[in-house]
Amino acid sequence: MPAPQSPEQPRSRPQPEPESQLRAQSQPQASQGSRSPRTDRSALRSAPTSALSPVVPPVLAEVVRSGFVEGRHRGSLVVLAADGAVELALGEVTAPVFPRSSNKPMQAAGVLRAGLDLAGERLALAAASHSGEPFHRDLVRTMLDEYGLDPALLQCPPDLPLDAEERDTYLASGAAPDRVTMNCSGKHTAMLAICAQRGWPLETYLDPEHPLQRIIHKVVEDAAGEPVAAVGTDGCGAPLMAISLVGLARAFRSFVAAEPGTAERRVADAMRAHPEYVAGSRRADTWLMREVPGTLSKMGAEAVQAVALPDGRALAFKIEDGAGRALGPVLARALTLLGVDGPVVDRIGRAPLLGAGREVGEIRAAF
Repeated sequence: MPAPQSPEQPRSRPQPEPESQLRAQSQPQASQGSRSPRTDRSALRSAPTSALSPVVPPVLAEVVRSGFVEGRHRGSLVVLAADGAVELALGEVTAPVFPRSSNKPMQAAGVLRAGLDLAGERLALAAASHSGEPFHRDLVRTMLDEYGLDPALLQCPPDLPLDAEERDTYLASGAAPDRVTMNCSGKHTAMLAICAQRGWPLETYLDPEHPLQRIIHKVVEDAAGEPVAAVGTDGCGAPLMAISLVGLARAFRSFVAAEPGTAERRVADAMRAHPEYVAGSRRADTWLMREVPGTLSKMGAEAVQAVALPDGRALAFKIEDGAGRALGPVLARALTLLGVDGPVVDRIGRAPLLGAGREVGEIRAAF
């Protein structure tokens, strides 16, 4: 049962901005629209932008201990209707953010557009933030062997398994951080594979001006329906394209609605058919795609999440302080607003707080 609300902190529902205002805010500035994508990327590297709005974003989640609200997580969230129109907007949803690993479906589609023939578990792994479980590591090594690639070519950093339970098992076995174990290794393997196939430089496959990364840049813009606002470097070393939350939700919607056989639809179908390769055995993305057929879901670091339902409705949000503990409760509440319910939503939304090993509170959605 939800913990009682502190009487000093009444909850209120933030009001969404009018759709006409949202559309006006989402239009690129004229000075940006006159440049080519390559010029934009160069200019933006020397003129950093920020996803943080001067307006304080609304509270999306509360930390409630023993009936007392001891903390709050603010952020921004957008929900799109089946026709792609903005149905709900909380906070600043048209400012650029780094979607982090929520961009991976678009990166995988870029690899397909470049000519790599991937399908099934291999394509799902190319779009993954995998948990580092044995079946993830085994398939990465298999793919490297299939394309004649040395694991040393991977430029993602050595790491431990992303999943905490798997990490403990991994360390207990005496294993050390490894590039194959890093959660982005499937994506990096796919990038290397197409570069080897096309004769593109392997040493610079992460350079934003590399032929592969220019293709991915175009895929991101096509899917989001807006220009990339900034190019940064992700935690794995790959180029990271900034788009708005509206653009991110629109991108996921476009993958679900894409025609069969297109790169976008192939990625969506592989992820939905093999969700355990996208995430892992104990991850919300896996649960949601497995238990709500046709759903496409992908989280990103710094508490980003994007989801598209098979009927075209979609959502995207970011917790401003990057607190991953708020992801589940906020995602579950957003799914409920979209009419998705059942045990999987309750499972995703459950975030108990403990005191002396027993449950004394929770993290809960506040909208």
